[in-house]
Amino acid sequence: MNASMSFNAALLAVALPLATGAALAAGPDPVFSQVQADKSRVDFVFKQMNVPIEGHFGKVRTDLVFDAAAPAKSSVRLELDLASIDAGSSEANSEVLGKPWFNVKDNPTATFVSTAVRPLGGNRYEVVGNLSLKGRTQLLTAPVTVTRQGDTATFDGGFTLKRLEFAIGDGMWADTSVVANDVDVRFHAVARSAGVK
Repeated sequence: MNASMSFNAALLAVALPLATGAALAAGPDPVFSQVQADKSRVDFVFKQMNVPIEGHFGKVRTDLVFDAAAPAKSSVRLELDLASIDAGSSEANSEVLGKPWFNVKDNPTATFVSTAVRPLGGNRYEVVGNLSLKGRTQLLTAPVTVTRQGDTATFDGGFTLKRLEFAIGDGMWADTSVVANDVDVRFHAVARSAGVK
């Protein structure tokens, strides 16, 4: 074996384990499923007499599985405790629990269950699913942006809900000049990869 061949063989012997080790270290894309409840939330904005009012739900359960390598295998389920609403004032909080609005006595929770997750390019995705609220179910689509940082990913998205399609604020409250029909819902979830303890 000449010197050149010997040098090449030695170089290969060093480079191959390094390259293999780097590939193993990089590994496959992680699957994010460990939701951090204290960092996740659902907010909303509605207009009353054309004045925007912000609110949120204090109790949200999020079950999420996000596989960046196979988005079609991903899923999300949100469950809102409707009684945990903060609609801007104690008076509003009491009002919206009643029968014309959420009717919390008969419908204590609202749920969103995904039926499909589709990539839109980059870190943007489209989540399609069924929203069940006050005894009614509607199919809706929500764009979601996923931001990954190490073993953690954040999910930010939202959709516009037509409250009258769910009989929210019916009867005397059905007048959309008083309370607008559109309610902008925004969600923020944080999850760690399944391999993290």
